[in-house]
Amino acid sequence: MGKIKRYIDNMSLRKSIVFYIVLFMFVAIMMYMGTASLCQILVNNIYEKYPPAGEKYYLTNENGERLGEGTYISKEVIPMSKRDEILIDLLEVFPIIVVPVYTALCILAATMIFYQRKIKKPLLILQNASEKIFHNDLDFEIKYANQDELGKLCNSFEIMRSELKKNFSEMWRQTEQRKRLNAAFAHDLRTPLTVIKGYNEMLQVGNEPEARNTADTMVKHIIRMEQYVDTMSNLQRLEELQPECQCVKVQDFVETMQDAAQILCEKENIQFVFHSEMLLEKIAVDPKIIVQVYQNLISNAIRYAASYVEVNLKDKETGLELIVIDDGKGFSEKCLKNAMEPYFTEEQGQENHLGIGLYICKILCQHHAGSLSLQNGNKGACVTAFFEYLA
Repeated sequence: MGKIKRYIDNMSLRKSIVFYIVLFMFVAIMMYMGTASLCQILVNNIYEKYPPAGEKYYLTNENGERLGEGTYISKEVIPMSKRDEILIDLLEVFPIIVVPVYTALCILAATMIFYQRKIKKPLLILQNASEKIFHNDLDFEIKYANQDELGKLCNSFEIMRSELKKNFSEMWRQTEQRKRLNAAFAHDLRTPLTVIKGYNEMLQVGNEPEARNTADTMVKHIIRMEQYVDTMSNLQRLEELQPECQCVKVQDFVETMQDAAQILCEKENIQFVFHSEMLLEKIAVDPKIIVQVYQNLISNAIRYAASYVEVNLKDKETGLELIVIDDGKGFSEKCLKNAMEPYFTEEQGQENHLGIGLYICKILCQHHAGSLSLQNGNKGACVTAFFEYLA
């Protein structure tokens, strides 16, 4: 019996559905035959209620004893009641009616059993596995013993999960190694920079004009290298940053953001326009992350604006949308593709601009389960930052 069950379980889906349909069609035929026999018995029982009437004659032997059950020479038919006539008609038609009913019921039963035994379990296994992989959980194993098409699919899914786990482990190891290498590089580079900076100061106080000019050139590059070292350390800390959820009053938060940008724009003689479409009274966010992104975007907008900066705050269904617009020259095609990459810049001769502002904003938005996007508006550049509300 166990071998038969394993054979049925390992049959292909096509053979299985044919097998169940044929099996239940046989059941339907047996049900039809049983129903027809039962209806015939009931009809005969009704006829027995109306035996023939009249004079009955019997055969006798030489001793005058009756032989057999006798027979009627003439029959008087007893009238059948209207109810029994209708019942007989129904019993004769009923077997014909139940044929499509039994057929449909058996096909439905075959389909349901086919789904329960061949489809439901592997689908649940694959669905649960997909959800775990979606949440970056690869510490599980997919087990399904049947060797049909879905069993092979589960085996392929298990191979994929195993390879993903192996690749993720290797990628995580390489990422951690890169972080340690960057941290060590940033730390070890400070010592030689300090030594070079000391020698440079000695050259600057020397008497030779050529040496002082060389020292002036060197100090610019030394400052830039120090800035690179500082940004490498800051980026290392940003990658490890986790948002801290706080319940913030929207009105106070919006007023703070508006005042901060207003002061910066007035200082640079830039017209500032602020719009808020916030409907909630309180929001669950990390205000430090949002303020840092906001300050970076405002600083960029002021740097490139001709005369105008606009900020729009919108309350979306799942988060806060921040839009910063300026009337500058906008983004070039190359900048739209690469501006959010670290150390990308199209500016020449700007020692203080390392090209990491938008990259930092992108990282912070991603840590807040949001995103950052760039585009050119009607007047200039338009940057949209989205921050998902925290639970």
